[in-house]
Amino acid sequence: VAPEHCSNHVLDKMGKPHIEYYKAFQKRFYELTKSMGKEQYLVPYLMSSHPGSTLKDAAELACFLKSEGIHPEQVQDFYPTPGTISTCMFHTGLDPYTMEPVYVPRSAKEKAEQRAMLQYYKPENYAVIRQALMKIGRRDLIGSGSKCLVPDAPHAQQNTGRPQQHSQKKNAGRTSAGQRGRKNPRGKK
Repeated sequence: VAPEHCSNHVLDKMGKPHIEYYKAFQKRFYELTKSMGKEQYLVPYLMSSHPGSTLKDAAELACFLKSEGIHPEQVQDFYPTPGTISTCMFHTGLDPYTMEPVYVPRSAKEKAEQRAMLQYYKPENYAVIRQALMKIGRRDLIGSGSKCLVPDAPHAQQNTGRPQQHSQKKNAGRTSAGQRGRKNPRGKK
């Protein structure tokens, strides 16, 4: 099933129906599946960095996915293909129907940020997502709350303001070669 996004203005640029239609289809699908005694699931097709999609839109989609309990394994990055309206928007930065400017994510960094957000649950994406969320002023989505997309950075979790206490150095009493120094009764090596 291809909801592709949840932001209505991005779906408009894609020429897709708004997310309410997907939600209605999803509800009916699970009702019918249950009534037939079957266990079936919808696997959503999602697209990142389509013309019109900003980092804020990617964060909105990530929040939607989390609220729906969706953990996409695959996400399609937008790449222009000949003869499509989306490709026209990508190359011109304009909506060909209205001639109004359309935001186009072009840099590899932003494309990676948008893609990572859609796979918010993967630990390897946490650092990229934290940085992107701070960039768009969405620090509220970082932490341990139920609506947070990623946890705080490990070093930021327990900052008490007190200096850390260190135990004795592990290699105390060892020479540069790693051997224990021998002491004679007078305290000399």
